[in-house]
Amino acid sequence: MPVSILYQDHDLVIVNKPSGLLVHRSAIDRFETRFAMQLVRDLLGQSVYTVHRLDKPTSGALVFALSSDIARAMAEQFEAGRVGKTYMAVVRGFAADAHVDYPLREEADRMMNEDLARVKPAQTAVTQIGLLAQAELPVAVDRYPTARYSLVKAKPFTGRRHQIRRHLRHLGHPIIGDVTYGVGVHNRFFENHFKIRRLLLAATHIEFTHPATGRPVSVSAPLAPEFARVVEQFGWGAHLV
Repeated sequence: MPVSILYQDHDLVIVNKPSGLLVHRSAIDRFETRFAMQLVRDLLGQSVYTVHRLDKPTSGALVFALSSDIARAMAEQFEAGRVGKTYMAVVRGFAADAHVDYPLREEADRMMNEDLARVKPAQTAVTQIGLLAQAELPVAVDRYPTARYSLVKAKPFTGRRHQIRRHLRHLGHPIIGDVTYGVGVHNRFFENHFKIRRLLLAATHIEFTHPATGRPVSVSAPLAPEFARVVEQFGWGAHLV
């Protein structure tokens, strides 16, 4: 699982994380042995510090700091919502532009039991969804005679766990390849017909103010080859980063 460098200076490095790679060691997936943090550290030959996360199945732009001071400053920007993030996803159905203001509760996992998750109040979660393209296939994947799919961009203004995935499910347009919030019959269709065995969600752009220089940083991440192939096959190639 190689990581490629998209941007690097004395304080920061931004890499293109592949799908299926954890950002760092976690009890949630304790059997994993390779992590983006480890790979970037070995690639640069120096310590790196995490400032945000991408879900394991999500690919795209991931920022690491090269010192603890820069890490704190970047983490503050993320927590304050001053980092602009854009994602691209393939979803079920004909999606439309939408402003999603739908609070999300924390979900139980190995780090939090169901009782604790249930009593915690829902947190504000806001995502802007923009339609990029649509396609209709003459195939009865589900109960309809045709199958509809959309390419969307998503801009989260808050940083809740699985926010984009859960908000798109809330809209009735789950992401293809999402084994947690998606629809199995559509996931299997993409696996059988397009050889896609991953979540079709990618962090394609990130922008923020450099914590040391005060200058704007704007970096785009190209889609992984298997994601780009699907976009091309659907005739959406004009939207590739």
